Amino acid sequence: MGKPHHNLEVWKRSLNFVTKIYKITASFPADEKFGLVSQMRRAAVSIPSNIAEGAARNSKKEFINFLHIAQGSTAELETQILISRNLNFVTQSQAQPLLKELEEISRMIIGLQKSLRSSK
Repeated sequence: MGKPHHNLEVWKRSLNFVTKIYKITASFPADEKFGLVSQMRRAAVSIPSNIAEGAARNSKKEFINFLHIAQGSTAELETQILISRNLNFVTQSQAQPLLKELEEISRMIIGLQKSLRSSK
């Protein structure tokens, strides 16, 4: 039996995005392991996790609430990527594609919320 979130493109994209965040944060300074690295990884993991949990719920209202949490995690992660860039843990050329993809994921989450609200 397939899981409902497995068919969602936004879940697939955000799941792949987690890997990118893990890889980029692997090069951060060791003293950031329990700081920014941990926060960024947690925020990244939160996005597909909340999409999956919401999709598994039996109500649209609950699904939308979990999508709000996932959306909040995209904003949190965007901020952390910018902080990482400001601290020179990542370059502008590393940060820019991450920020662009995160923006696309964010838009997809908003689109899914609108779709759920408008469907009966």
